Amino acid sequence: MFDIGFWELVLVGVVALVVIGPERLPKAARMAGLWVGRARRTLSSVKEEIDREFKAQELQDILNKQARRNPLETLIEEPRPAARSRPADVTPTPAPVSAGAVETAKPNADQAAG
Repeated sequence: MFDIGFWELVLVGVVALVVIGPERLPKAARMAGLWVGRARRTLSSVKEEIDREFKAQELQDILNKQARRNPLETLIEEPRPAARSRPADVTPTPAPVSAGAVETAKPNADQAAG
């Protein structure tokens, strides 16, 4: 990102050592690390929020396109062709059963004996 090499970091360290001093340098480095970590967390949370918003917008666009192509309301409101041909108040009756189709259970002689 900043394209900082090893020698640039060494130069920054030497300047910090001279300016801050050896007694306060560890505390200053710790504080700088805390601030850098906090900045990274803030940037990552902002990035995640922006990504979530883009995905939500994409999903909304997809739903709008689908609603324009095939609206759900027209599918629900239109009756089915089979439902229009039959009156709603007539209940279906079962088909009559012929007398030969029904078998009666009579025990055989073998079953009765044993």
